[in-house]
Amino acid sequence: MQLDDEEYVLQQYRTTENLETRISVWSADEIGHSPQEVALSALREISPRRVLEVGSGNGSFAFRIVGEIGCEVIGLDSSAAMVTASRTLGVETILGDARALPFPDASFDAVVAAWMLYHVNPLEQALSELARVLHHGGRLIAITNGRSHMAELWSTVGADHNEPSFSVENGADFLSSYFSKVERRSTATYATFSNRDVAAKYLRSLNRNDLVDELPPAVWPLRARGSTAVFVAQR
Repeated sequence: MQLDDEEYVLQQYRTTENLETRISVWSADEIGHSPQEVALSALREISPRRVLEVGSGNGSFAFRIVGEIGCEVIGLDSSAAMVTASRTLGVETILGDARALPFPDASFDAVVAAWMLYHVNPLEQALSELARVLHHGGRLIAITNGRSHMAELWSTVGADHNEPSFSVENGADFLSSYFSKVERRSTATYATFSNRDVAAKYLRSLNRNDLVDELPPAVWPLRARGSTAVFVAQR
């Protein structure tokens, strides 16, 4: 499974169903320390007036930014279905490509890229664009997963989990080529699979139908730890 394969990405986000299936199993740690909360905190630190979210998905996080920080937010996604869903929430959202952003230089105080940079190939082209549209001193906030993400689930079905192209482990190295300062902030998240059917639906949402038959009948509920980090990069 190549997360940055364009055909895979196109199929994954043709509708909102796969994304919503995956979102549904996740929760924050016991004190509510979710990646989204960490990202919001990083935004509050700079009091942005104008924010771009690339790969904005169904618009739920952009909607939170507007409501909790009170700034202007523009969403951008390569999926027409996601753009429609985001607009339904009242978020200004455009159809576009992170590798060729339709904005002038220095257009934003902050850019958010949540769980999307590992879908982009070539990654360097997108990072160059994200840096370009930020003001000098602006901030990129990027959320991603690592190589041990959901190890308990993958172990249960006897499959390996490949490190994403942009990951917890290598993200800082990529970002340091385009940003003057890069900080990694760790988070703790958990996916809970209440029964075998929930896990099967999750695997199908990843196009891993081949693993469904490997799910055992008797380990449920299963709790899988996320390996997730929030990178805060200064322009």
